[in-house]
Amino acid sequence: MSEADTGPVLPGPGASDYERYLRTDELLALQKTPEEQVHRDELLFQTVHQSSELWLKFADRELQATTELIDGDALLAATRLMRRVVLCLRQVTEALDMLDLLDPWDYHVVRSALGHGSGFDSPGFRNLARATPALGAAFDHALSRTGVPLTDLYRRRAEFEELHQLAEVLTDYDERLRLWRFRHYSVVARAIGEESIGIAGTPVHVLGKLVAQRQLPKLWEVRSRLVELFDAERAAAG
Repeated sequence: MSEADTGPVLPGPGASDYERYLRTDELLALQKTPEEQVHRDELLFQTVHQSSELWLKFADRELQATTELIDGDALLAATRLMRRVVLCLRQVTEALDMLDLLDPWDYHVVRSALGHGSGFDSPGFRNLARATPALGAAFDHALSRTGVPLTDLYRRRAEFEELHQLAEVLTDYDERLRLWRFRHYSVVARAIGEESIGIAGTPVHVLGKLVAQRQLPKLWEVRSRLVELFDAERAAAG
């Protein structure tokens, strides 16, 4: 085949359609050049966080679509998209492993270039935080439309299988949020210690307390209630 048959046909810069479609020239220019870096591991730091923002952007879009699907009682489709969100959070959590390879002393050099930059300012983190309450409300409304309490969704799950599966993937989501926050906390603690003050002025040990917060608490509270019901029914039967 001639070059005319295999060459790029899409508009834009780049030697191939792959580069033009993914806009790699722009993407790979978003990191500091070696001349701009205060330390070579700035590339590591930027790669982890920039790639995470892409995954979080995708997660936010799918989460909002999930909320709309739940409101429309398209529960199977909602569950499918929610699984994507869960995997996005897994991606950003595992990406933090790379930061453990950043030596604490070297991190302080990198940190000097961050200004007042903080993980609390992550657009992806903030967007998920804004979108999650609507997700929880959509699930509550879907449950109320069944006319049964949340405990019965588990005790009689065969009758409400689609909603039960959705409840479980939402639990996965909340669990992944917690794991992500804990992993972020552990990375910070490993880099600067637990007695230090973060860039945003928050003591590192306070970050540890935030880890325990649940975003969809009802899905965790029901588990304790199920223990009580199971024990009570077993005692009554015995």
